[in-house]
Amino acid sequence: MCHSGIFPKEDAMSLGRSKEQQRSMWLAYDQIPQSQGHVFYEQLQKILRQGGFDSFLETLCAPFYANNIGRRSIPPGRYFRMLLIGYFEGIDSERGICWRCGDSLSLREFLQLGPAESVPDHSSLCRIRQRLPLEVHHEMFVYVLRLLEKANLLKGKYLGIDASTMEANAAMKSIVRRDTGESYQQMLLRLAEESGIKTPTQAELVAFDRKRKGKTTSNKDWQSTTDEEARIAKLKDGRTHMAYKSEHVVDLESGAIVSAVVHPADQGDTKTLASTLLDAQAKLGVVKDADASGSAGSFDLVADKGYHSRDVLKHLPDTCRSRISEPGNKGRLRWHGDTAARDAVYGNRNRIGSSTGKALLRARGEKVERSFAHSLDRGGMRRVHLRGLANVEKRYIIHIAGFNLGILLRALFGFGTPKGWADAPAALIFASIGKVHVLIMAIWPPEGAGKPDCPMIVCMSFAG
Repeated sequence: MCHSGIFPKEDAMSLGRSKEQQRSMWLAYDQIPQSQGHVFYEQLQKILRQGGFDSFLETLCAPFYANNIGRRSIPPGRYFRMLLIGYFEGIDSERGICWRCGDSLSLREFLQLGPAESVPDHSSLCRIRQRLPLEVHHEMFVYVLRLLEKANLLKGKYLGIDASTMEANAAMKSIVRRDTGESYQQMLLRLAEESGIKTPTQAELVAFDRKRKGKTTSNKDWQSTTDEEARIAKLKDGRTHMAYKSEHVVDLESGAIVSAVVHPADQGDTKTLASTLLDAQAKLGVVKDADASGSAGSFDLVADKGYHSRDVLKHLPDTCRSRISEPGNKGRLRWHGDTAARDAVYGNRNRIGSSTGKALLRARGEKVERSFAHSLDRGGMRRVHLRGLANVEKRYIIHIAGFNLGILLRALFGFGTPKGWADAPAALIFASIGKVHVLIMAIWPPEGAGKPDCPMIVCMSFAG
């Protein structure tokens, strides 16, 4: 048994006991719990404020609100900051973003919320998303590209392109036939009865569906009743589901995403390449202050074999040099007088066979796939919680803007995510000068360690 007599007098402490809390009617501001702040969000806040983030968005969004009439809306900067938090925290739904912001004092500080202000509800985010058109979200994305351009991180000389799938917020059970409106279950029941199975059970229907011939779920015949713009596709994990297709154009020198467009999942790579590449050229032209023709200079386009076709190679812009992988050898090529296609295919083959072409293909496999891993898998957008192509792209383009801001912060401070900054190890430098050895330790502050602008440097010297 422990007695208080065994502790020194200066270490004595009485036991605290829980009791009912009496809420005060008035509370001074200095009595409100304050956050020590998160270094990552503090540095991000500085970058946004230096670039006039809030004033830019308020000017951009002003035409979509009434002039001094009605209740004040949520500031546009707060709305876009919450979507950025969705990327950095890896949260897939807007409801989850609101819960996370309400639970964190450092995120409240990042959102510039006063002590009497509450975190916006997910229904408010939905209302703002419906009010602001898709073009406003793309303008915010271009604003982030300008920040990268000022930091000399956006080159635009070598561009890689690829696509991935996102699971839509619609179940396969909700699909119906486009011609008759018959559901899949009703179709199975009708076919089973026509084959001689009277009043089939669910197990019999499953067995019948597994063995029947000609079983297909083509997008020409079927559509979803909950999300008509979602399409049936095979996901990256092999499952067949309602999905959307996201396509990235990535600067292979910096890893920044120049363009991100969401397409229906049933459109092939060769069909969506032209529109995505046009969007990337337009954004680069705006950011780099291109000439009157809208061109931002010549560039090399690097892609995998899914983008290889004669029509694609023939109709690429004059400023584009293709380096697209070829599919397996299918025998002797026949051109039938199409010299433009012949020259384009053979020119592309020569370029991918060079040392530069091989290096660019390796860079595409690394940096373009990394962009999908960060934005979809780690960022939480592999499954969307919105319906409709425009709604999905509005959320996704701001998600990608967060990815680009992470690249900017990684270039400036070495860490591009809050978790990476919080778990940053100490950097050790060991140097020898004669018989004296010097150990230099650079310690980056972890989460909740105050508000320093630079790492703490510790130097120790000793004789050898």
